[in-house]
Amino acid sequence: MTSTIRRFGTTSLGQTVEVITLRAGEVTARVLTLGATLQDLRLAGTPWPLVLGSDLLGAYEQRLHWCGAVVGPVANRLFRAQVTLEGQLWQAEPNDGANLLHSGAEGISQQVWTIEDASEAAVVLRLALPHGAAALPGNRVIRARFALRPPATLEITLSAESDALTLMNLAHHPYWNLDGTATTAGHRLSVAADHVLPTDAENLPLPPVPVEDLDLDLRRPRALPDLPPVDHNFCLSGTGMRPAARLSGAKGVTLDLHTDAPGLQVYDGRALNSGPFPGLMGAPYAAHAGVALEPQLWPDAPRHDDFPSILLAPATPWRQRNLVHLTRAPAE
Repeated sequence: MTSTIRRFGTTSLGQTVEVITLRAGEVTARVLTLGATLQDLRLAGTPWPLVLGSDLLGAYEQRLHWCGAVVGPVANRLFRAQVTLEGQLWQAEPNDGANLLHSGAEGISQQVWTIEDASEAAVVLRLALPHGAAALPGNRVIRARFALRPPATLEITLSAESDALTLMNLAHHPYWNLDGTATTAGHRLSVAADHVLPTDAENLPLPPVPVEDLDLDLRRPRALPDLPPVDHNFCLSGTGMRPAARLSGAKGVTLDLHTDAPGLQVYDGRALNSGPFPGLMGAPYAAHAGVALEPQLWPDAPRHDDFPSILLAPATPWRQRNLVHLTRAPAE
């Protein structure tokens, strides 16, 4: 069997956006060609979506720019929206004060990708960025593969290649709400990290400190409402594919995130506001409607020699792999 592909809408620039429906085991996922966006994710026996999203394309163009999308080519923040590579300054248009967030208006989350391959349980989306696009060098090819594995696992593999030295830091940016409620107040989160990056007044990262220093020790589960405001990169312990985070709701659904990325951005969703566009539950999203868990390389790496590098050289493929395991407690 093949996946179901249908038209989702037309962008303000007249581009057709398609939605691909994937099914396997207990999971159904819907992926948009706009931004390689995970638009919906359902678990059998749970009558509500597990991610934030919308059935209206306008919501993604106007209010939910990064919701569920693959962001990049430089995820997170870049100081003064610029980098010097091989003696040449590359300057983007700032979109976060004087800095760049998720590559701004030219980022890959705002582009319509093409369907390279699709089956009942998997889809590969492809995006070609010409030299100079997103204010960076190199002819780049980026792919995002979404695949479902029975009984209830979503695998997301991001890859990229370039013909010139460039920057690459891709991140999937879903907002999770495992309860189908207005906020994530009933959720508990743990993150396998001993260190975290503090931020300055511009939300730019500073050198890592022990998680205890920021009251962000999540090595044991904590209720989200008990945490201080969080929009930080956690420096994940270990290397290779390993457990990174566990999120559990109040209604029996638990998410286990595994990744081979060195960092995980956790954002509490305090500025969420999709109004007037309704979310998947029928009402607009407001503050704390979801929590973002974004595997990534560390932000603003070009300014920090001790951060994992986000340089991508020619003939050196870039790859990141994430696994989301879903479980549901049996009804009492």
